[in-house]
Amino acid sequence: MKPFTFEDLPNILGTLSLRVENIERLLKEIQNRSPEDEDAGLMTIIEASKLIRLSVATIYSKVCRNEIPVSKQGKQLYFLRSELLDWIKAGRIKTISELQTEVDQKCKNRD
Repeated sequence: MKPFTFEDLPNILGTLSLRVENIERLLKEIQNRSPEDEDAGLMTIIEASKLIRLSVATIYSKVCRNEIPVSKQGKQLYFLRSELLDWIKAGRIKTISELQTEVDQKCKNRD
């Protein structure tokens, strides 16, 4: 960045003002987007592999074994971001205290 003089300030402030206005406009556009605008999180297999941090080959094998939620149109596979995140959450292993709480609840409901 080159040094600027006092005489340069009006031009610099004008440029900064335009940039801030552009940033504000982009932020408003992002806020006003609906889920449909983003194809409801539609992803290719490469994007899905980056999201869930599995290789493409591993995802293909999980698709073949019906272990992962997928949509297929022709030869192309599509994944929904929300479905992949739900799939990951469904595999969560409960802690001992969570299991104990469930057992306690079931015992109380029996009485």
